[in-house]
Amino acid sequence: MSKTKISVQLFRSGNLQDNDIKLGEKLIKLLRIPTEQPIQLAIGSFKQEIRVIPGIKSTVLRISPSLSSSSGLLPQSVLNVKYNVADKTLRLGPVIGVMISRYDPEDPSKPFGSISSFCMEMVNACQKLGAYVYFFTPEMIGPNPSTLEAVRYDEGWKRGPVPAPDVVNNRLPTRKLENSPSVQHFMKEVKSRWGTHIFNEKFLDKTEVFDALGSDEKLKKYLPESYSLKSYPILKKMCAAYPMVFLKPVRGSLGKGIIRISRQADGTYQTLTTSLEGIKKNSYSSLTKLYSSLSDKIKKNRYQIQQGLDLVRLHKKNVDFRALVHKNKKGKWSLTSIVARVAGGNHYVSNLARGGTLSTVKDALAMSGIPPTAKLTASSRMEKAALDIAKGIEAAIPSHFGELGIDLAVDTAGRIWLLEVNSKPSKGDNAPLNVQKVRPSAIRLVQYSHYLTGF
Repeated sequence: MSKTKISVQLFRSGNLQDNDIKLGEKLIKLLRIPTEQPIQLAIGSFKQEIRVIPGIKSTVLRISPSLSSSSGLLPQSVLNVKYNVADKTLRLGPVIGVMISRYDPEDPSKPFGSISSFCMEMVNACQKLGAYVYFFTPEMIGPNPSTLEAVRYDEGWKRGPVPAPDVVNNRLPTRKLENSPSVQHFMKEVKSRWGTHIFNEKFLDKTEVFDALGSDEKLKKYLPESYSLKSYPILKKMCAAYPMVFLKPVRGSLGKGIIRISRQADGTYQTLTTSLEGIKKNSYSSLTKLYSSLSDKIKKNRYQIQQGLDLVRLHKKNVDFRALVHKNKKGKWSLTSIVARVAGGNHYVSNLARGGTLSTVKDALAMSGIPPTAKLTASSRMEKAALDIAKGIEAAIPSHFGELGIDLAVDTAGRIWLLEVNSKPSKGDNAPLNVQKVRPSAIRLVQYSHYLTGF
């Protein structure tokens, strides 16, 4: 099956039928497409019988306004085209649907909120590599998955009907949206009816990740001691073993609700808790009183208790590292970027949502104070850790992931640790410094869609 890249244009000739398309003779010969006889055109879930008419321009596909409207395909789109001789189907694609949480046409500068620039970069990446991308929210999903509405870029963002996609990139930011009946039904239906590939199809929680990776001897070295906090004896054991521990909501994000527990020199305990208002400090005369204060939180939410680490600091502020890994055009995990994240103000978490800032890995390590030999190899060891962890997640958790944000830390001895894995990495706080017009992560997502669909 041969393939190549073409751009789409409209024709308005009265001599051609609505279901005729024009392709250059060279391309027709290259792809072995029969002319003057019916074949199938497929664009995502859309299929229609067409007839191919030889034209002059070899890299242009001309279609009628009627076919453009019924297929949802916009003029000026750049796609890959391939012809399957066995089933006489000319396929254009890949069609990529990015599932997002919001679209506000009243805010043209940021119609998709904080990911608006990323959405535009996806459009540009598709134009560059050959693919068709649209963006849709759960409320745009109809009762039948084939009746989908979405937002496309056509000299501005415009909403309209589209075919079900070949690939879905799930960027829903909350579990509530992701688990809604309409979303779950949609994902199930497009998989079974059209073989749609859905990646990053679920959130990861902290206990699930640590349990999965803890069964792999090769990955254990990256894992701080960690347990699900279910009872006082677990808290007592961890606080006896370490002068500092962290309690993290199993399904938390953006650094919200993390509690740091520190044992003081006089035997008392201090907690620092992140909230929307900032850091809240409390002191307790005993561990039992501290545990009693947590009982309501533990009843309402699951928490992971984790060994506190003596991490490198930059200007007396905590530093961690966000590694962004993607499946590449060969379907293999590859590193896209690593950035250092420096905690803001008196925060002990580094998320940009908590006032953190970005630094290059080189600068962060240069000023870290770790042993010289460890400093020389830290960057390459972080890269290896990120890729090993991604492979471990894929092997142990039965879900499809094409992109992961892996939060790593380096302690004062230069050892690499895993903090957490995010299956919906933010498109603001993991971007490499000095981002160009199309960030590498957008390119990788399109390349992986090519791999999944054979384009």
